[in-house]
Amino acid sequence: MCGIVGYAGPREATPILMEGLSRLEYRGYDSAGLAVHDGADIRILRSPGKLARLAGLLEGRQLPGTLGIGHTRWATHGPPSEQNAHPHASGDVVLVHNGILENHAELRRALEKKGRRFTSQTDTEVFAHLIDEELGRRPLEQAVARALARVRGTYALAVLSRREPDRIVVARSSSPLVLGLGRGENLVASDIPALLGHTRDFVFLEDGDLAVLTAARVEIRTLAGEPVARPTRRIDWSPLMAEKGGHKHFMHKEIHEQPRALADTLTGRILHGRADVRLDDLRFEAAELKALGRVVIAACGTSYHAGLVAKFLIEWFARLPVEVDLASEFRYRRPVVGKGDLLVAISQSGETADTLAALREAKRLGARTLAVCNAVDASIPRAADGVLYTHAGPEIGVASTKAFVTQIGALFLLAVRLGRARRKLSPEEAGRQLEALAGAPELLEAVLRDEARIEAVARAYAQTRDFLYIARGANYPIALEGALKLKEISYIHAEGYPAGEMKHGPIALIDEHVAVVAVACQGESYEKMLSNLAEVRAREGQVIAIGQAGDEQLGALAQHQIHVPRALPSVAPMVNVLPMQLLAYHIADFHGTDVDQPRNLAKSVTVE
Repeated sequence: MCGIVGYAGPREATPILMEGLSRLEYRGYDSAGLAVHDGADIRILRSPGKLARLAGLLEGRQLPGTLGIGHTRWATHGPPSEQNAHPHASGDVVLVHNGILENHAELRRALEKKGRRFTSQTDTEVFAHLIDEELGRRPLEQAVARALARVRGTYALAVLSRREPDRIVVARSSSPLVLGLGRGENLVASDIPALLGHTRDFVFLEDGDLAVLTAARVEIRTLAGEPVARPTRRIDWSPLMAEKGGHKHFMHKEIHEQPRALADTLTGRILHGRADVRLDDLRFEAAELKALGRVVIAACGTSYHAGLVAKFLIEWFARLPVEVDLASEFRYRRPVVGKGDLLVAISQSGETADTLAALREAKRLGARTLAVCNAVDASIPRAADGVLYTHAGPEIGVASTKAFVTQIGALFLLAVRLGRARRKLSPEEAGRQLEALAGAPELLEAVLRDEARIEAVARAYAQTRDFLYIARGANYPIALEGALKLKEISYIHAEGYPAGEMKHGPIALIDEHVAVVAVACQGESYEKMLSNLAEVRAREGQVIAIGQAGDEQLGALAQHQIHVPRALPSVAPMVNVLPMQLLAYHIADFHGTDVDQPRNLAKSVTVE
């Protein structure tokens, strides 16, 4: 996600801000900027690209002053550009923002009607105008609080005012923000590593907190103005540990970020009152969606597995036939696609060469195209007719985790939109499904709280050399993804199968040396899964079962059981993949492999 740094003290702010931003580069970004108050005015410098480019601009332009804020932006609303980079300004207000403002479009229209002029495509600029509108009648902290009362969404804000050269006002809601307490100086950042060079004493703000930072003091209060006391914590992490948030590996950190990443992907898109979704970048009218005859999904690796889950969702909700293709094979089989078809290209990076080639081939043949991507303005979304962005934030670990879950979340929204546009999904059923989707982040949290049990299972099977993963229905792609994760990071042989295919070959492999990981949640195919597991046990296979707590039938067939909360079949794949990820992670960790950078693999495959 984006990075924020702020400084109030006796020293020149610019070098401190640039150092802090450099310590947040691991988070990923596509533009950067600074704003420094010199006591009389605020000077702003912004640039697309990496910090080195901003540093080059600084060589020819001074930003003197001892109060300032800095930002590295991961594009969400609007592509990377100087105009869309932070900080943003309006009148006397300059600010930086992490998060997503849900009601930015309606607020922007209202502000434009009042004569407010916008210079960027971002949702963040709305904050600047709202605060500036309030600032004429009250101090900065009160203006910020009043403006925040009008917004919906997630935010971590750091705000300056030309009129108040001694303070930074910060606030957070569902986006992290930490205060660093120094001697005669105070700092703020979106993450601990940015400030470790200056202090080890931190205050972690909570949702609804607003704080005023000056060189001499920090005051924390609620948005209503009530004082709040937050404890100070001493952090003794090394810089590398700090980048990982105290986690041993980036992959582990990213597994734990999935509830927030999924929530960010859903934020502002679910219209509960209308039992529908809003997808601003989709660029397809309801009539176009209604006229579709078929959906073809092209993707590679983990994204391909997300596409397989999407097939179930789209066919369930929209009653529209879906074909899922490995993008590396798509254009070499003379594909039959054209007018009336929608090609959905899924890619975390937006640069996957095979997927880009598949999209271009489908366009050449006359199909409409849609990109599902985590990187704004990457090659694939630029080439597509429409875009459905995920908001996973940067993913450092090569083995994808949060990108996968957010892809499924975004594709779930697409399936609902198709179902509603085609009138195949009733308002009642759409409302039920969207309510379940909105609650999915809490279900993911519940799985993560049971990590110790999963780690114990991983320890028990760390020396096993062969794994089979089985499931049915929409969970079958999760079996494929679980096997892929284990292979990627532990180098142990693993294969995924639909459970019904066991008798057609794989059952020949079963003996006491083979572990079978099975998704066997109660539901439509539950009895059949129990039969499959009985067959495994009859051949002395080792069963690791993923199912609901208290399921005695399943427990009787499994050497080990991993519990997941009950979920609708449409939501269950997002929940059930987490135990797969954690199992693979801990087995790999026990083996001592390079979890974040497994051998022979790259994060983005840009050659065929």
